[in-house]
Amino acid sequence: MKTKPARERLLDAANDLFYREGVQTVGIDRVIEEAGVAKASLYNTFGSKEALVRAYLEARHAGTTDRLLAAVEGETDPRARLLAVFDAQGELFAQPGFRGCAFATASAEAPGGGLVEKAADEYRADIRGLLTRLAEEAGAADPVVLGRQLQLIYDGAGLGARMDRDPSTAHVARAAAEQLIDAAIRPSASPR
Repeated sequence: MKTKPARERLLDAANDLFYREGVQTVGIDRVIEEAGVAKASLYNTFGSKEALVRAYLEARHAGTTDRLLAAVEGETDPRARLLAVFDAQGELFAQPGFRGCAFATASAEAPGGGLVEKAADEYRADIRGLLTRLAEEAGAADPVVLGRQLQLIYDGAGLGARMDRDPSTAHVARAAAEQLIDAAIRPSASPR
């Protein structure tokens, strides 16, 4: 059996520990121990804990984006494509070990202006961009406004599901998104 490279083992350990316990709570020595690598491997690969946290967030960003795009691509109707984002989010809420948004948690713990904040900003911009693009495809009168409104529902649903420990929050969020979408799409608009 071939052992994973040190970078993958460090990211796997960081993903597990940082998501479950928090970025500031988990020391670098725990990540190194969990990964089964030498301390030099971490510093040679990432340079710092902050860079490791950024890489952890980038991996979560890619995973979330892939999951959302797969859900969207599974639909052909423009309205259903928008709602698929919330369906995919609801599946995440139901997973064992769901701890909320990794970006919200990590950025709340990090100093402003650093790599962590930048990773969170990039993630949020991508989610907003996806929702805005889908709103435009659905024929929303103002896709930028609808994209922002839907992002607030998306963010709030994640927070609510975590704080209330209630995966059914996804159903409420989807229903709210559905009402906003229906109000924003002009009856005479044809999908682009």
